[in-house]
Amino acid sequence: MKISTKGRYALRLMADIAQQRPGEPVSLRDAARRQGLSDKYLEQIVTPLARAGLVRSVRGAGGGYLLTRKPEEYTVGDILRPLEGDLAPVECATDGAWCARSGDCLTVGLWQEIHRAVSAVVDGTTLADLLAKQAGRGEPT
Repeated sequence: MKISTKGRYALRLMADIAQQRPGEPVSLRDAARRQGLSDKYLEQIVTPLARAGLVRSVRGAGGGYLLTRKPEEYTVGDILRPLEGDLAPVECATDGAWCARSGDCLTVGLWQEIHRAVSAVVDGTTLADLLAKQAGRGEPT
């Protein structure tokens, strides 16, 4: 399983917004400049985040995007899934019943274990955790 650039950049965008002054909208152009990304590409990324209720837009001069909740209330899974979908390595990891071979399959248990492990990490790590780790290392997000 690979996380796409959209998923990776969504995390970077959310972290960038979280690092700015609370209550002040962050323009995609400014976030793109800070992150070294295309603002056009960020537009494609922010739309599913907004649809999922993770960010909200503020229109007009000085507009941009705001988080809808505190960084500690977002998990990495919350941010990745609107862009990546289910993070299961194979379809039968979430519902082995769909497959006619699931009762006899030697690997379905392995795929389910991998899915549980990935879910535990992404659902057990918050945006605030990422920011704290980054702040402790002094590296850019």
